[in-house]
Amino acid sequence: MISLRHISKPRTFVSSVLTLNNSSLVSTALYCPCCFASSAAAAASSSVNPWLPPASALFGMNNLVVDEVVDSFKDWFKSGNIELFDRIYEILSAHAADYGGQAAADLDLSRLGLRLNEAFVLEVLRYGKDVFSCLKFFDWAGRQPGFSHTRSTFYAIFKILSRAKLMPVMIDFLQMYRIQGYPRRARFYDTLVMGYAVAGRTDIALQLFGKMRFQGIDLDHFTYHVFLNALVEEKRFDEFEVILKQIQMRGYENEVTNKIVIKSYCKRNQLNEAEAYLDELLSSGKVSYGCGLDILVDAFCQDKMFMRAKKLVEKLQDSGLSQVENAYGVLIRELVRAGRLNEALELFQCKKSLEGYVPDLFWYNTVIKRLLRKNRLHEVYNFLMEMKENCISPDMVTVNAVFCFFCKAGMGDVALKLYYTRAEFGLSPSQMAYKYLINYLCFDGSIVEAYNVLKNSINQGFSPDRRTSSRIMNALYRECKVDQMKELFILSLEQNFVLSASAYEKLISALCLSKRVEDAYLIHAQLPNVTTRTYFDLISGFSKLSKGDIAGRLLIEMQERAHIPTRSLVRAVINSILDMDNSRTWFFNLLDMQLSRYESNCLIYDYFIDGAGHAKKPELAREVFEMMQRNGIKPNLTCKIHMLQSYFRSEKISDGLNFFSEMRESGTKGTKLYNVLVVGLSKAKKVDIAVELLSEMRENKLTPSVACYEILVQELCRVKRYDVAINIINEYEKMGRPLTSFLGNVLLWNSLTAPELYDSCVHLRGVSSVLSLLIGAFSGRLRVDQQTVNFEELIQQCFPLDLYTYNLLLRKESMNNMEKARELFDRICQKGYEPNQWTYEIMVRGFLKHGRKSEAKSWIEEMLQRAR
Repeated sequence: MISLRHISKPRTFVSSVLTLNNSSLVSTALYCPCCFASSAAAAASSSVNPWLPPASALFGMNNLVVDEVVDSFKDWFKSGNIELFDRIYEILSAHAADYGGQAAADLDLSRLGLRLNEAFVLEVLRYGKDVFSCLKFFDWAGRQPGFSHTRSTFYAIFKILSRAKLMPVMIDFLQMYRIQGYPRRARFYDTLVMGYAVAGRTDIALQLFGKMRFQGIDLDHFTYHVFLNALVEEKRFDEFEVILKQIQMRGYENEVTNKIVIKSYCKRNQLNEAEAYLDELLSSGKVSYGCGLDILVDAFCQDKMFMRAKKLVEKLQDSGLSQVENAYGVLIRELVRAGRLNEALELFQCKKSLEGYVPDLFWYNTVIKRLLRKNRLHEVYNFLMEMKENCISPDMVTVNAVFCFFCKAGMGDVALKLYYTRAEFGLSPSQMAYKYLINYLCFDGSIVEAYNVLKNSINQGFSPDRRTSSRIMNALYRECKVDQMKELFILSLEQNFVLSASAYEKLISALCLSKRVEDAYLIHAQLPNVTTRTYFDLISGFSKLSKGDIAGRLLIEMQERAHIPTRSLVRAVINSILDMDNSRTWFFNLLDMQLSRYESNCLIYDYFIDGAGHAKKPELAREVFEMMQRNGIKPNLTCKIHMLQSYFRSEKISDGLNFFSEMRESGTKGTKLYNVLVVGLSKAKKVDIAVELLSEMRENKLTPSVACYEILVQELCRVKRYDVAINIINEYEKMGRPLTSFLGNVLLWNSLTAPELYDSCVHLRGVSSVLSLLIGAFSGRLRVDQQTVNFEELIQQCFPLDLYTYNLLLRKESMNNMEKARELFDRICQKGYEPNQWTYEIMVRGFLKHGRKSEAKSWIEEMLQRAR
């Protein structure tokens, strides 16, 4: 008996947690992969947040309460023989099958002091999951003094072998039995006939039966019925009729015979005849209880005739038939299996309230598992408590259901504690239980723990499904646990389970990020299908290590598998090749391979011109440019632009100007080519030439890009050519083009550092009055009342604000008033901007300037914390 003292408090607690964590039944079904979709849909229509944290976090569940709940359930688990049975099978599985191992197992089992009888042996055999361990126990028990196997124990081991579909093992067992013989321990022929019948070899059983009759030996009533049932299972109905007559002639006919006859009708789909036969038995007074009713009810349910089954049970109960509980149990169980859960529970509650019906353990397990799938956790918990209060000893199915229940209910810390103390009550987690616990630990952020549980499940012989292994791999990837990711990959090869494509992607990506590209390359070689992302990661990884030969081979392999590389990826490969020794040969070899694959394609030439330009090898770019012309390919505007850019990137300005002149003479006068030239000259600090070309563009009625104005104005301000910069801004605004954030920020930044910029505005005029006011205020040449002037609104009238603009405003405020600066910092965050390092540095310098060192220190600490 389990004391109510151990039940009441945890029951109240868990019920409270379920109520808190489960408005329309617990939303934390996200721990259950099979219920995720339905729970997500339910959450979408509910006001409850579907992403609740674990119940322990919500309820303030401390270790003391967790221990009480754990102890309560452990006491219940220990109420049966689970611990003893687990110890028996642990001994049997720990020792080898050779002579020395058998002797050691015999010794260890003898030390347990087991009192063997038929009931105990049957219970141990029913508990076993490993067939060969069951065979070892059967053999050991048969050799113990004072115990002999009975027909029931033989029948039990035969059924175990039959369910496992180990017919060859069973046949070998029977052959060995025939050779050795145990006439003093059990009826020899009876056991053989029974064994072959259960094994599905009714032909051999019939031969043995004929041999027995020839020798004047007969079967006992138990074996006759086993034989009769096997003939029904094999649908050998002619032989069935013969054996049935033999049973009737010998007066062996009883309720078991009647049940088998009803089963034979059901096997032949003669349900009306089966019902008529049952009615005949009842009317003749041969039986007064539910003989065979459960078989007929099951047959009706298999044909989806649930209403007919229910009416039959009710009719026979009303007629005075007793012991119909099994039929009710079958009906409720089949309703559950058919997904008609509410109907089954309603029938159960009605039966329970009227007659005090208590179902068996199998029924509870079936219903609880179905309720778990439906995420109806309140009802699961009530049934578990009902089982405890009715002193129904749990089996391993129940224990695993409890384990899954706590994971789904968001009380994974309880499940975890049960898992770590599983040896105390003999828990052997099922694959589903492992999956639930792993999902909980991943969600809870205990990634290493989740991984260790996964490894333990693999050691127990379970193969994780793709979703579970992918979830672990994704979690390890987020935590940068590269070694564990690689170990999981090796485990998948050793244990022959398959990871998802995304898991392989994550592993290779993590290895490349940690510069272990050789390991990543070896793993990619094991994959039948390599994704585009994987090729990108591998090629980028080898390119960063200047291993252009491998990167180039991977690029070709990628293209052969119909993946399309981007310009930036090809550029990275070319850059890495040009960092190698003998780079020129590698470069043109790769170009030849690309041209042979894609014929003479302008895009291929363009990729290599662009790549050589970024590698600051304009001479190679020019060779490719001339090669394409020799091969009859006319360079398009993009090729010309990339050729021009290659000169400016290498700071070969004169070569760039010469190339531009060549293009202009050949008739190319596009706006884009001019834009590239102006931007390139500006960055090369050749602002005078850039200004001339900008004027030339306007004279030729070409519209310069915004980038031309931005880069040129920035460089003019840098060299303090403010008059020219303001003139260009005036011309830009006269074209009706809005001032960009970049241009506005350049002017404000230079206002803070160079007051003479405002002088140029006043001298030249033309700049808008609002912009002129801003420049004057920022430069300090104009005094404005900051209480009445809202700089944010003024700036908004000139150009859009961005984080850089706010940093400039913050710097201006920090010069005078740190309280105002703090308010502005808060406002920046409220507007959705993420403060960067410059933002923090402005605040730190401001506090230091005003002598507030302690506050400056706290801002430095916050900045460092953000940087992590």
